[in-house]
Amino acid sequence: MNDSNMSDNIETYLKQILQQAHEIEIRRVELAQRFNVVPSQINYVIKTRFNTENGYLVESKRGGGGYIRIVKMALRNEPRLIEEIKQQLPKIVSFRTATSVVSSLCREQILTVHESELILTLLSKETLSVGDVTVQGHLRARLLQQLLSRLRFESERN
Repeated sequence: MNDSNMSDNIETYLKQILQQAHEIEIRRVELAQRFNVVPSQINYVIKTRFNTENGYLVESKRGGGGYIRIVKMALRNEPRLIEEIKQQLPKIVSFRTATSVVSSLCREQILTVHESELILTLLSKETLSVGDVTVQGHLRARLLQQLLSRLRFESERN
C-alpha cells in the first residue's frame, strides 16, 4: 500500500475514534505498529491532517512514556479556539491553508457552505493575483485574520 493510502487509513482510524470522544491519547509507537509503519509516518499524518487549521489541537509528550493527545475543537462554543486558529496562522497563507481553515469553519457550522465558497473565491489565487506570490500570501493571511477576528467577536456576543 502506498504512503498516501496508508496516511488516509491512519487519518480515518483516528477520526473514527474522535467521533466517539472529542479527545484521544495515543502512543505513536503503538499506532505505528498497528499500521506497520515507522513512527515518522504517524508524525506526518498528525502534522498535516490534525492541525489547528483543520480544527484540532495536538499536544505531544516525547520520551518513553510519551503520547500524542488530539482534541477535536468545538469552534462554535469556544471563541478562544477561533483565536487559537488565528494565532497559529502564518504571516503568509497559501490557498491550501486558507481552504483548510474555511473548511473547518464550515464543518463546525460557523460558516454556511455558500459563505465558505464565497470566502474561498475572495481568497483564491485568481482574485489575489498581484504578480507576487509572497504579497498574495500576505494579503490572504490578513483577510483570513480579519475574518477570524469577526467570527470570534460574533461568537462572544452570542
